Amino acid sequence: MTDVRATTGIQTDELDETVQPGTDLYRHVNGKWIDATPIPDDKARYGSFTVLAEAAEVAVRDIIERSQQADPGTEERKVGDLYSSFMDEAALEALGTAPIEPLLAEVAAVASPADVISLVGRFERLGLPSFLQLFVDNDPGDPESYVVFLEQSGLGLPDESYYREDRFADIRQKYREFVAAMFPLAGFDDGAERTEHVIALETALAGKHWDNVATRDSQKTYNKLPWSEVAALAPGIDLQGWWQAIDAPAGAFETVVVREPSFLTGLAELLQSEDLQVWKDWLAWQVIRGSAPYLTKAFSATSFSFYGTALTGAPKQRDRWKRGVSLVEGAMGEAVGRIYVQEHFDETSKATMDDLVAHLVEAYRQSITDLDWMTDETRARALEKLDKFTPKIGYPVQWRDYSALSVTADDLLGNVRAVADFQVDRELGKIGKPIDRDEWFMTPQTINAYYNPGFNEIVFPAAILQFPFFEADRDAAANYGAIGAVIGHEIGHGFDDQGSQYDGDGRLQNWWTEADRTAFEERTKALIAQYDALVPTEVPDGYVNGALTIGENIGDLGGLSIAWKAYLLSLDGQEPAVIDGLSGAERFFLSWAQAWRMAIRPEEAERLLTIDPHSPNEFRCNQVVQNIDVFYDTFGVTEQDAMYLDPAERVAIW
Repeated sequence: MTDVRATTGIQTDELDETVQPGTDLYRHVNGKWIDATPIPDDKARYGSFTVLAEAAEVAVRDIIERSQQADPGTEERKVGDLYSSFMDEAALEALGTAPIEPLLAEVAAVASPADVISLVGRFERLGLPSFLQLFVDNDPGDPESYVVFLEQSGLGLPDESYYREDRFADIRQKYREFVAAMFPLAGFDDGAERTEHVIALETALAGKHWDNVATRDSQKTYNKLPWSEVAALAPGIDLQGWWQAIDAPAGAFETVVVREPSFLTGLAELLQSEDLQVWKDWLAWQVIRGSAPYLTKAFSATSFSFYGTALTGAPKQRDRWKRGVSLVEGAMGEAVGRIYVQEHFDETSKATMDDLVAHLVEAYRQSITDLDWMTDETRARALEKLDKFTPKIGYPVQWRDYSALSVTADDLLGNVRAVADFQVDRELGKIGKPIDRDEWFMTPQTINAYYNPGFNEIVFPAAILQFPFFEADRDAAANYGAIGAVIGHEIGHGFDDQGSQYDGDGRLQNWWTEADRTAFEERTKALIAQYDALVPTEVPDGYVNGALTIGENIGDLGGLSIAWKAYLLSLDGQEPAVIDGLSGAERFFLSWAQAWRMAIRPEEAERLLTIDPHSPNEFRCNQVVQNIDVFYDTFGVTEQDAMYLDPAERVAIW
């Protein structure tokens, strides 16, 4: 389709006049595009975010390929050499299974549960899957210091529910077939028995996992313990062998946050009760599946057949250069991002975004000040938190240092291991040092944004500051309806069901009166109930999990509501102009809907419905506007329209 958006920022030629906004705003704006746009074979979903990601991917490829010719020893050459090692398919075919044979020999030599624990610790250094995930962040109880977090892991399927729910029986069978196909590729003659061991052990591990609603609970998952108490959670085994094998700096594990304490207890039970050969087969499986993308085509293609086609519905593996770009971005994303920003980011966008953020913050300030359900005591703390928000736009002020990372152009798996080792050193090296508040947790070329409660910051990478989210010189209504709502969404995370438990300094503490928290939770429960009733178009027998998605839903609702108020503030008392026959309010809501357009495969829709804390895009668009009164006025929505929601049932939080 042609791009007819004039100065409105709206692709007006794609509006479907056969579907009225009051019937289905999402399909009024996006239906024609969805119907006319096939999902590329190498993708499970395709929409606004994906289109921008593709453009960024091409730009990054150009940077990386130029880096292959950079001077030896430079950061750019490291980028190029890492990419070269991935692109040399002939070398990988010649090596066969040789790169993993030493590790598989170590697995074969395991003689006790203590050996299992130690080897899994080594896996952390090698970038292989483990039964524990390790990360470092600032301490929710003391946000000016870093602490190690331990999190449950050990599953090859996306979530513990995949091992127990009837609706995933077909996926479980395909996973079993996948495991059974991979063991022979790695040289094992008895793959069938090993497969059953892996499935049985992972099913047992899944039974010890917390579900994904519990794991997003900031209070329940904040369990800061001295190592002696961590060890007591796993009686009968010596978990210290795990972090000793990681070779952590002295004192790094003196105190840790255990996100799911009962998982450690369950893990200890399994380490003592399961046959050692079962654990050895599971260890071999971690080596195989964790290394598969970096081995021969047979390994990579077989892995994709499950993790790509079976789980997401994508029929074709991404071109090798795209996978190489992803590897480099995951390993040295800021090295690439520094050049990306120089070549592709317009600095004038930063100034326009500064104005947008200022208006969004002021709109939140006015809204919080006028809330009729909040007492003055809590209101003062909320405004204090808002005043302490830190916005980051475009790119970091301090780029990441990769000087300690060594890579070569002819050892792919060795490079992957070196990257993992570098990142473990970098993360554990934070312990005992001052908080680096200049650190970014997304690269500038990422099409996304985030809120970090521990830093109380909102971050907007350079690459998202493009159409359909933002254009520095386009109509303000379209910018506020898209990037403005994204800004509002991220600020809103500071006041969602979990973010609202952190104060303005990033400390996890209750700053609410009991009455105000109760009033807040009454509104969130009503929103949960709304989303619980929603059935996605692509998964007609599935429902949205309102409890899992509540944080993002609060962000969406607050973000769009506040973005509208911010747009009005930006007009400084002037009436919005009518442009191309569209009022300011129409352009605002149409831009919001346009930003969420996406075509998605049923398999991917079901996967996301299970594990993603975001609601399906159609509901991120429609359910939000159903709760906003100005939407009804803008499009003349009445009780006869499908989008109508009784005023008494509409939820307004911020």
